[in-house]
Amino acid sequence: MLSKSALARLAKEHGTPLFVVDHDALRKNYRTFKKYLPRVQAYYAVKANSDPAIVKTLYDAGASFDVASLPEFMVVYECIKDMPDKQRQDWIWDKIIYANPIKANGTLQALNQYKPLVTYDNHEEIRKIKKHAPDAGVALRLKVPNTGAMVELSSKFGAAPGEAVDLILAAHEQGLVIEGLSFHVGSQTTNFQNYVQAINLAANIFKEARDRGYAKMNLLDIGGGFPAPYDATVKPFRELAKILNRELDRLFPEDVQILAEPGRFLVATAGIAISTIIGKAMRDGKLCYYIDDGVYHTFSGVIFDHCQYHFNSFKKGATQVCSVFGPTCDALDVVSMTEELPGELKLGDVLYSENIGAYSHASATRFNGFPPAKVVHVNQ
Repeated sequence: MLSKSALARLAKEHGTPLFVVDHDALRKNYRTFKKYLPRVQAYYAVKANSDPAIVKTLYDAGASFDVASLPEFMVVYECIKDMPDKQRQDWIWDKIIYANPIKANGTLQALNQYKPLVTYDNHEEIRKIKKHAPDAGVALRLKVPNTGAMVELSSKFGAAPGEAVDLILAAHEQGLVIEGLSFHVGSQTTNFQNYVQAINLAANIFKEARDRGYAKMNLLDIGGGFPAPYDATVKPFRELAKILNRELDRLFPEDVQILAEPGRFLVATAGIAISTIIGKAMRDGKLCYYIDDGVYHTFSGVIFDHCQYHFNSFKKGATQVCSVFGPTCDALDVVSMTEELPGELKLGDVLYSENIGAYSHASATRFNGFPPAKVVHVNQ
């Protein structure tokens, strides 16, 4: 973790708003994932933060990649573009999954040359894949419980368990190769029973598919949702890994390849936002600080990710509950209504927010003409 003094130096050197990416933290998080889930290949969910430098660091560490758009695919492709054609083709098949169940025709056409692995969850998608990417391998996305997830996904994606094998057989009848199943228990899932239920559901569907004549599946993608340690209420990753290892080893033989799509877990703790106080006022008896970053920028996760970020001050002093607002003229630009910060901070003083690497900067805009924070990479 970068020290407070190192962050202060970066702010002085580069100005604010600043988004700092600690690549040592990226590598550490990847090692942790592999240590506790040795059977599971980590496919980094590029949507969590698609910065090419982050993708390259994880590529060098041995990660595979989950992409959800053609531009995300191309970010990964830049890492391997200099490989010989055959080697590159094999790498893409083994190391990239296009895990967005709904794909544009043009995207499928562009990907087909790579014989990609893609997901689907309905009959219309089968017809699209057959027509525009017939060389793709497919994995059926299941609808599974998302109870307790910070961001639920099953209302938008996933085939109902009762129709799963029918969709597998329908894809097979179209000449597609069904490699296996995938699911997602919801982002930042602290309810570990979601995984238990989903893995058991997938095992039942594997069995039903075999019983009904399709025994070729050899892949299970357990998705993402692995919680980042935002606060002390989040249980250690090793506790979740113990549960996952037990259920996977009990229900799936060693010849079934296990994939996962960690995004937040790998990148959240690697990002730090640094901002400057540009305004200070009392509103209805409450202290309000205005900073040069906000929910339209690095703190976009407040809106899009249901995430609450907290601030630290480089200065000490008696604290009080205050509000922190972003720089735009929109009243929606509220970063926090309940921050404990020193009451004597002045204009020009600097604050920092840790564990802000996931989504945040990835969904920043230029609303009101304010540009996103400058990105600085350290320990590359």
